Amino acid sequence: MARLTREQFIQRLSGIKLLALDVDGVLTDDSLYFGSDGFELKRFNISDGFFMALSMRAGLELAVVSGRHSAATDARMQDLGVKHVLQGKKNKVMQIQPLLEELDLEFSDIAFVGNEILDIGLARRVGLSIAVADSARELIDVVDYVTEKNGGCGAVREVLEAYFAAIGRSPLDLIP
Repeated sequence: MARLTREQFIQRLSGIKLLALDVDGVLTDDSLYFGSDGFELKRFNISDGFFMALSMRAGLELAVVSGRHSAATDARMQDLGVKHVLQGKKNKVMQIQPLLEELDLEFSDIAFVGNEILDIGLARRVGLSIAVADSARELIDVVDYVTEKNGGCGAVREVLEAYFAAIGRSPLDLIP
């Protein structure tokens, strides 16, 4: 599959109305930490979160779409103000469908960032599919664009920096 250049990627981002993000391996480094009591911790990238907050201020809808439920994800998304937190379903196409109906959007209005073979179904449906650099080869083979950065290491910020370039806005203008 022919990949988009960075310039083409930026151009395609200009028409996106919703950015959907996988969690484990995209917003995190694909690691889970469990205590002896089963308490789960995840490592989220602070710069990714900062740019998520800025992009929402710019009017971009954000959603997280995860195949597994995690209280840590709930807490982090609440902290960032992400309204659309979809967790616990392996079929991400079916998982996001009600949100599209609620927001009156089509799959073509979505950019989706994933990292694993579980993400292939949604990646094939959306208007712009993105894999983080350390994604499964099977996903990389079907997406439009691959980030330079790994999941949990600034890949989401990288995508959102391109989004700001696409809409002709500086993130500096959105800092309170």
